[in-house]
Amino acid sequence: MPPSRVSGADRPDLDAGGSVSDAWPDGATAMTAKTSATASPAWSLDLPFRVSARVDYAVRALTEIAASGGAPVTGQRISRAQAIPLKFLQSILAELRRAGLVRSHRGSAAGYELARPPAGITLEEVIQAIVGDLWTVHDTSLEMISYPGAAEPLRDVWLAVRSSMSAVLASVTLADVAQGNLPRAVRALASRPYPPPDGATV
Repeated sequence: MPPSRVSGADRPDLDAGGSVSDAWPDGATAMTAKTSATASPAWSLDLPFRVSARVDYAVRALTEIAASGGAPVTGQRISRAQAIPLKFLQSILAELRRAGLVRSHRGSAAGYELARPPAGITLEEVIQAIVGDLWTVHDTSLEMISYPGAAEPLRDVWLAVRSSMSAVLASVTLADVAQGNLPRAVRALASRPYPPPDGATV
C-alpha cells in the first residue's frame, strides 16, 4: 500500500485541544489522543524506530542541498557543513541519484542539485530511497502477515504503528526542514516528553 502524500496547504496541523486523528489526512491517521480544552494532546503511541547513520546522512545531505536555493552544491561543501565523511557521503548521493532525488553536474558548475523542488520531496520518500520498504515484519508486507491464537490482533498494532509514523514522515518535506518551518502537528509531537509520564492517557 503506497504511503499517503501531503504537502503545502493540505498538510495537517494540530492545535491544542484537538486530537492527532483530527490533524492527519485519510490514509495517514494516527491513533486518537484524549485531550482537554487547555492541555496539549497526549502522545498516542510509543513507536519503536531506529534511524541509521545512512538515513540520517541522506536526509541531512538533501536538506543542505535544499537550503542552497537551487545552486549546485559540491560533495565537499555538504561534507564540511554536515560533518559527514566524504567517501560515505558520495556513496549515499549515488543512491539518491539512482532513486531520482538528485542530479549531479560536472564542469564549472559541478555539484549536486535536487531533481524536484524541495517542497515536493518528503522525508518518507528519502528514507525509502535508502532502506526500501519501511513497513515489513520478517521481510513480509504487513498486509500479508497473520498471527495464530492469542497474538492474532498484533498485526493491527503494527498497522497502527505504520500509520502513525507515516503520518509524520510523509507530512514533512525537505523545504520544511531547510526553512525551519515544520508542520504544527510535528512540533506538537516533538514537544511531548518521552517516555510518557506515568498516568498519561493514550
